[in-house]
Amino acid sequence: MSALKDKLKADLAASMKARDEVRLRTIRMALAAVNVEEVAGRQARELSDDEVVKVLTREAKKRREASEAFADAGRAEQAQAELDEQAVLEEYLPAQLSDEELGRLVDEAIAESGAEGPKAMGQVMKVLNPKVAGRAEGGRVAQAVRARLSS
Repeated sequence: MSALKDKLKADLAASMKARDEVRLRTIRMALAAVNVEEVAGRQARELSDDEVVKVLTREAKKRREASEAFADAGRAEQAQAELDEQAVLEEYLPAQLSDEELGRLVDEAIAESGAEGPKAMGQVMKVLNPKVAGRAEGGRVAQAVRARLSS
């Protein structure tokens, strides 16, 4: 079993004992998403820590998008609940890259791939994605690459 999944299970028990409702429901949801991912496909399998991080990243993004939708609909209480859950999930994710760090990695990937012009974005993304996995959202990475290649 992955170390991250073990940590989630231990934190689930701790949040039950502490009667921390937000943490409890968020960790339960995260473990359910991990379990669904484990049994998806032809054969059940154990997820690695990197795969668990991908699942948690996806769940955190869902919370952020739901929070925005609730806020736009004037439902501040539900929006805050989603943000609270997102904050709990982010405790289990690697620290996000700053704009400067992401820019430096993009420059390195462009130099490494020898890409020029906007049509070479795929080459750069292929080199860059393993370096930023879980530490920056895909849309943000693509935007940074597009900006660097078009300038």
